[in-house]
Amino acid sequence: MDTVFEFTLPKGYMDGTGELHRRGKMRLATAGDEISATHDPRVLSNPSYLTIVVLSRVITELEGVEAVTATLVEKLFTADLAYLQDMYQRINDIEPPMMQVVCPDCGRQFEVPLNFT
Repeated sequence: MDTVFEFTLPKGYMDGTGELHRRGKMRLATAGDEISATHDPRVLSNPSYLTIVVLSRVITELEGVEAVTATLVEKLFTADLAYLQDMYQRINDIEPPMMQVVCPDCGRQFEVPLNFT
């Protein structure tokens, strides 16, 4: 099973010297990544910051950058952030599982998402 995935950002992170960094790697998220991110003080004061913190934990590498931090992720162009959010959802199979069901009245078959809550 693959647990690390390579990516190329559409725009790229521009560092303080003007150099662009586009290639990197993202690993699969763990339950701990998401749980610990919810306890981050920045997330507690602004819940929309959760995405930034989680991505900073699962992006393991960005070419030419020593460490990927939440501060770095928040400096990404919006196109790059959207790209990484989409990648995170795809590699972690965020889509809810679907189940085939049959309508008891008309007999029509269709899919419904499974909701475990």
